[in-house]
Amino acid sequence: MVSQPLISILMPTHTRVDVIGIAIESVLKQTVGDFELLVVGDGCAPGTADVVHGFKDDRIRFFDLPKAPHFGYANRNIALREARGRFIGFAADDDIVLRDHFELLIKALGHGAAIAHSQAFWVSTDGIAAPFLTNLEMPDELSNFMERKNTIPASCFLYRADCLPSLDSWPEDLPAAADWRLWQRIVRENPEPAVAHCRQPTVLHFSAKWKRSRESGMRQLASMLSIADVADWWPAALRVPIPSGQPEQQAYADLLNADPEEWTAAIRQAGRDLTARLAWDDLQIIRPALKAANEKSATAKKELAAARTETATYQAQSRIAEDGWATSDIEIEACRKKIDSLDNRLNEALHESRCLAAEVERLAGELRRIRASTAWRVHETIERLRWGRTKAS
Repeated sequence: MVSQPLISILMPTHTRVDVIGIAIESVLKQTVGDFELLVVGDGCAPGTADVVHGFKDDRIRFFDLPKAPHFGYANRNIALREARGRFIGFAADDDIVLRDHFELLIKALGHGAAIAHSQAFWVSTDGIAAPFLTNLEMPDELSNFMERKNTIPASCFLYRADCLPSLDSWPEDLPAAADWRLWQRIVRENPEPAVAHCRQPTVLHFSAKWKRSRESGMRQLASMLSIADVADWWPAALRVPIPSGQPEQQAYADLLNADPEEWTAAIRQAGRDLTARLAWDDLQIIRPALKAANEKSATAKKELAAARTETATYQAQSRIAEDGWATSDIEIEACRKKIDSLDNRLNEALHESRCLAAEVERLAGELRRIRASTAWRVHETIERLRWGRTKAS
């Protein structure tokens, strides 16, 4: 066992008995060998202890602890209380760290920063790797990291053991993302520049099994995969076939172990080539297309505004017309009432006319009867005689 190691490396484990051996091997083969590896069993799966002890390396210290709440942050603190290194590192039980990982991070801390981070290749469940290039030395990216989100795997970080008052600083009450909160705390509680950036990918970060996600639930990786799925120029070194039934970690470890130096150089060059191609496509294709789309959008917005104005005008005219129709309806109703009144008067006049006609007809009939009577004939004869005498005189 190393008495006073340079680095204490924390490796929590719960259910990844299938790949933890690959992760441990990648740590043991570091170019910096002055470390202790604290493997923290958090209610770990059967067989985990056999894998750990199978390495027979006195730099490994195994803490076989019962399951702690959430992601077992309390158990990490138990192990860290016994850490003896000047620097504290992290290695996930399902990740692979490249050979010079800790060497490069220690160099990054050489200018006095409290914490350093490297870049990572995020690897999909079907073996496609994509570089994540977050740089916390950039103020806007650091602000985003401190206030909104984290895109850096925990395996990418190394910090000074004395940058916080105590070693057992993992927040135990959080259900998730306690690593992010720990990094934020280190940045807040240490003088600027608190964070240093190692401009090399040193970690192969694989999708956690519990996520059951090809892209590890990361929007950025999903975007990269959408390109890789259709781009025949995607670098071959970043597209590793995964044999059926084999974890993707094993496929990558086999390539790394076959020729560590050459393969590491090849995958890093592939990452640079991919980044350059994406940047060039952004300038050559995406930005012009975006500009054209924005111009079309601006034109469409103007047309929409004009259409809305025209619609508002029509609506106002419609309201005026409706008001006019309402006035016309009132006038029409008044006319209808007048017509109804005239109709009533006409009907009354017609009724009176019919009544008068009937009365005239009745009187005419009465007159005809009188004239036809004997009295009327006698009366008429007498009147004629009177008329004759008067005329003779």
